[in-house]
This record gives sequence, structure tokens and C-alpha cells, in this order.
Amino acid sequence: MDKLASLWLFVRRRKYLITFVLFVVLVGFLDENSIVRRLGYYREETRLRGEIDRYRAEYEENTRRLNELAVDSGAIEKIAREKYLMKKPNEDIYVFQEDIEE
Repeated sequence: MDKLASLWLFVRRRKYLITFVLFVVLVGFLDENSIVRRLGYYREETRLRGEIDRYRAEYEENTRRLNELAVDSGAIEKIAREKYLMKKPNEDIYVFQEDIEE
């Protein structure tokens, strides 16, 4: 009985602290919109925005190349030589590799 009374006294004296701690645990970790989940969503959103920017730049580069092909007939030969390593008869090709970050 004495332990129960001391426990009740502890709870009565620190009821606001206990309520605050329970609120923080509920909102921070257990809730559907918890802080942990929001940080995960923020990280995923940042990653996806980076992908969007990368794909947008790739799209613009491909559009530029397509327009170049439509306008200049010599561009087809240039792209065939650079990208697909095609060559004319009796011609040697030397390929130099560079470190390309992708």
C-alpha cells in the first residue's frame, strides 16, 4: 500500500511532465504524420526532385541533338562516329576513355 501511495504521489507531482512526454512520443514516433515519417518523405522528395532535374537535362540534350540531326546532314555522320564508333573503309579509329561521372 505504501508503494502505491508513493507512485500516486509521483504521478500527481509530475502530471504535466508525464503528459508532455507522452505527447512527444505519440506525435514524434507513433502518429501517422510523425516526425520520423516526415523526414523520410522529405528525403524521398529531395531525391525525386534530383531525378526530375537530371531527366529534364537529358531530355533537353536529346531534343537539341534531334534538332541538330533534322537541320544538318553532316550531324548524322558525326553522331555515328562518336557514339557508335562507326568508320569509313580503310580508316582506323582510336578511342580515348575519359572518366565520366554519371
